[in-house]
Amino acid sequence: MFKCNEYFDGKVKSLAFQTTDKPATIGVMAAGEYTFSTEAPETVTVISGELIITLPGSNTAQSFSAGESFDVPGNSAFDVHVMADSAYLCLYG
Repeated sequence: MFKCNEYFDGKVKSLAFQTTDKPATIGVMAAGEYTFSTEAPETVTVISGELIITLPGSNTAQSFSAGESFDVPGNSAFDVHVMADSAYLCLYG
């Protein structure tokens, strides 16, 4: 079934679900800056808007727009800067 998640005082909300082969979340982020921690590896696809990401081990931010994806290793953390409300899909594992 579905599980609703809320982070950063409600500025990030997601809906967790199971795809045919791996867990996933689909969510929205309000404009702001966030740091997310991972347990499992993640592949994040921007659905709308833009996410500016600083991946683990990097000091350089990269911009990802609708239709673009990035990978985050498990047991790490990454920074996200959101200029305007944006949506994403995250696949785990």
